Amino acid sequence: MYYSRTMEATVRKASTQFPVILITGPRQVGKTTLLQKLKDEKFNYITLDDPILRNLAKDDPALFLEKFEWPLIIDEIQYAPELLSLIKINVDKHRKPGMYWLTGSQQFQLMKGITESLAGRVAILNLLGFSSSEKLQRKTNDKPFLYNKALLTKRESNLQKRNLKEVYHSIWLGSYPTLINGTVTDRDLFYSSYLQTYLQRDIKDLTQVGNELSFLRFLKACAARTAQMLNLSELARDADISVNTAKSWLSILQGSYQIFLLQPYHTNISKRLVKRPKLYFLDTGLCSYLNDWSSPQTLESGAMSGAIFETHVVNEILKSWWHNGRQPRIYYYRDKDCKEIDLLFYQDQKLIPVEIKKSATPKKGWVNNFNTLNRLNTEIGDGCVICLCQQSIPLTENVTAIPISMI
Repeated sequence: MYYSRTMEATVRKASTQFPVILITGPRQVGKTTLLQKLKDEKFNYITLDDPILRNLAKDDPALFLEKFEWPLIIDEIQYAPELLSLIKINVDKHRKPGMYWLTGSQQFQLMKGITESLAGRVAILNLLGFSSSEKLQRKTNDKPFLYNKALLTKRESNLQKRNLKEVYHSIWLGSYPTLINGTVTDRDLFYSSYLQTYLQRDIKDLTQVGNELSFLRFLKACAARTAQMLNLSELARDADISVNTAKSWLSILQGSYQIFLLQPYHTNISKRLVKRPKLYFLDTGLCSYLNDWSSPQTLESGAMSGAIFETHVVNEILKSWWHNGRQPRIYYYRDKDCKEIDLLFYQDQKLIPVEIKKSATPKKGWVNNFNTLNRLNTEIGDGCVICLCQQSIPLTENVTAIPISMI
């Protein structure tokens, strides 16, 4: 069964403007399926997972592109960056939109080659697993999330309410398509196999990791810290590695789309603000699996309940922007007095504060820290609290509690 994706419209639009489309993201989130669904009969399809085709692309890229003419889909392009300079030559020669559709699961060598060879010629899109609206095939939530009373009125009028049990089952299961559409029903077996593939393929491609068990221990240490401020020294100590190794491996997790580092908001005039990023796993199912939560019930009642809920909300917001081909300007706020705000959107020269709470009973005290933004000499827009309430509830004149279903 094919689930329609928010990114479909973005790919179609970009293909009328750019000669090259690149979809990046972690393995098995549906990049190839999406392009196969959108392509017409003129497109050829090649995957560089095939070792014979990969060797041809690397050893004789000119022959490869002569043999497989455009329009062409090339899957896992990071395996043969040698193709990029020749793709540029073809693009500059023919200047046609939609000539090449590329996918990639790693950022490092791939993005370096893209920026050097295809700058100005390529639309780069980031695809993650299914968002909640994609799981439910809900069209009213297919725009980037940004709290605005007028824009969210339509979403609330078509709201499909989700209770605590439903939310945590979705969090525990994760967002990989084969789990959502029922192709694979054994969730633990899926994540076990996913980790083996990830460790044996992507990690060995990206760097020389001498001990896979040490890297897995590091991965679990990161999963235990989702929605927390990054402390490299503690992370290195728990994984029994050096700080420099931890820093290098953290870049690998970013480069293979396993984690997202949310940067703190700070200005030159405010030196009292914390400047360490917060770490978020990009799939809550994998994060739950790495932390050995055996069921949605134990996850919801356990020590990570609040952190995994916050991770889920941040993921949903990122997907709403990335799947529309856009990058959100989001941060978190924390000062030396430990006053924190979970998310700050910076839009139209305004700061829009967002708090995330695992509760169905909104409280005015949740937004007390919003007043700390007044010292920043920046205009503050209306804010919100994303929680488990079933309908929007005003908390103050400028802050509203909204259901998680509205993201």
